[in-house]
Amino acid sequence: MRGRHHRLGALAAIAALILSSCGGGGSSGGGGGGTSTPGPTTPTPTSLYTAPAQEALTVADVESVVAHAVAEAQARSLPAVIAVTDRVGNVLAVFRMAGARASATTSAAPNGDNVDAQNLTVPAEAGAIAKAITGAYLSSGGNAFSTRTASMIVQQHFPPAPTTAGLESGPLFGVQFSQLPCSDLAARYISSGAMAMIGPKRSPLGLAADPGGFPLYKNGVVVGGIGVMADGVYGSDGNILDDDNDPEEYIALAGTLGFEAPEGVRANRITVDGTSLRYSDAAYSGLMASGAVSFAAITGSAGSLVAVRGYYGDPAPMILAGTAYGTEASGVRRARTAEFSKTDGFVLTDGSGNNRFPIRAGTDAGDVAQPLTAAEATAILEEAFTVMGRARAQIRQPLDSRAQVTISLVDTRGQALGIVRSPDAPIFGTDVSLQKARTAAFFSNPHAASDLLASGSADVAAFVGKARTFLNDSSALTGRHAFTDRANGNLSRPYFPDGEVGRPNGPFSRPIAQFNPFSTGLQSALVVGDLAAHLAYVTGASATDTPQRCSAVPTVSGQNRVQNGIQIFPGSVPIYRGNVLVGAIGVSGDGIDQDDMIGFLGLNNAGTRVGGFGNAPAAMRSDQIVVDLGNATVRLRYVNCPFAPFLDSGSQNVCAGL
Repeated sequence: MRGRHHRLGALAAIAALILSSCGGGGSSGGGGGGTSTPGPTTPTPTSLYTAPAQEALTVADVESVVAHAVAEAQARSLPAVIAVTDRVGNVLAVFRMAGARASATTSAAPNGDNVDAQNLTVPAEAGAIAKAITGAYLSSGGNAFSTRTASMIVQQHFPPAPTTAGLESGPLFGVQFSQLPCSDLAARYISSGAMAMIGPKRSPLGLAADPGGFPLYKNGVVVGGIGVMADGVYGSDGNILDDDNDPEEYIALAGTLGFEAPEGVRANRITVDGTSLRYSDAAYSGLMASGAVSFAAITGSAGSLVAVRGYYGDPAPMILAGTAYGTEASGVRRARTAEFSKTDGFVLTDGSGNNRFPIRAGTDAGDVAQPLTAAEATAILEEAFTVMGRARAQIRQPLDSRAQVTISLVDTRGQALGIVRSPDAPIFGTDVSLQKARTAAFFSNPHAASDLLASGSADVAAFVGKARTFLNDSSALTGRHAFTDRANGNLSRPYFPDGEVGRPNGPFSRPIAQFNPFSTGLQSALVVGDLAAHLAYVTGASATDTPQRCSAVPTVSGQNRVQNGIQIFPGSVPIYRGNVLVGAIGVSGDGIDQDDMIGFLGLNNAGTRVGGFGNAPAAMRSDQIVVDLGNATVRLRYVNCPFAPFLDSGSQNVCAGL
């Protein structure tokens, strides 16, 4: 989300933080004019962050969550499907009440011309799991977000309401198409063995925006999520100006009893552009169930645990205990010194001690003359991590917390060259940071147009012509320009410029009459086939699951360049050696301006430190592209860095001139 905590005075210097020189040539990366002031150059301290305590849901905890939700559903005479996950997405229980609806329907296109995931029938279990994962993945020790929060930040206007037409889109517009079931980053369900409980796990429907999903906390530590499906609708809330009486939300809220998010970190305590986010329209005072509840009393009589193919219940459904985030078994743990030099760094692991995405050299020697070396990859990740450690967080409480993000590095083929994260970064940013890095590398690549044109989907291929017509450039998407996710996002909104009603849609978006969060344009068109194949597998209609390879584009050496889908909100920059693309860095987990800054400045500082690579030459950047709308011209953006972003200095316009 946008970094808007503009505290302009210098704070007390934290003596052990470092930002390498902000020098360098080229045009401003955004954030206004003026000069930047380098930060202090004292040595990096041993640790800047406190890792979350290793808490986990027990079997008794999960039983309590399910029992409270069932009791509330009974009190409301609305049978429900209830899912519980741990923080890294392992499904710990799926309980189907007798008489609960078997499926739900996604929102239809406004004009009835349904494409992608619009007006789609989905299994209720899939919706409940997606909601639980959303509550767990979007939350951390510094922020608690629900699916209602997600609904607010992914729509075409922010905040979404009938009276807000004309405002720009939600800050995490497009994040719903992450954590996809086809993602090569997301782990898959295994019933036993060392890798059984590692995460982050995939979601059957990506992230959910339908109210009825909350995070679960234990001793102040996020340990999982609960999701509820009951009303047959899998949609979103298009009007935040009223309070909904949503039974699904009350049922899910009842499930959090004893595992409530701390009040001080709930979404309604966090503002974006001066607007408080929404956490819940349901209140604990409005719960209808009362008295003691127990799982033993409701299982068999009120319903039963059910298996969900690909997620839970093989060979038979039973309540599972969650894994403690930060342990080897969870799939996310502290990095060893040999894996990453920063003491605070965390990495993804395979459950047996091996880093799943170790820092390495580029794999694209056949495509570029000088691929990124392992030493260069190390420098980029280290410098970006250092910038993160100085940055003021946007979506965390208390105010003036440090930003916490995941940072991913890729080569021109989209191959991961390393993924590192801070101790308490939200889980969703892991998959998203890799999506962002791959998206920047893909759209800046000489092969972008040819890959899209070679798609087996005519819908996907058609976006090339739309982009070339819109930009009045017959050679668009052939590597002449460097595209960030901010630039790609400009072109992926249903209004161009973003939010301005009456303007045309961007060439990578659906027209507004056909648009909703289930059909964003090229982003959704690339993966709709994978989603359909996966849901057929979940329901048993197909014996074959979707491969761990999203996107309807050709493969390169057995993989494609956007293996877990593309992302269309800011937080990435491509990497160049001279005017030759050699990779990209993606950042996710905090404000989108903070994400932009961490990648842009981190890359600049690594190039200054090592030499031989850096940000795109100014003349190649997407902010040199001016779109003629007939009665107006609009310049694309490249990056936008927050004002006064650092905790240890009052420096402003820190990206200017780089």
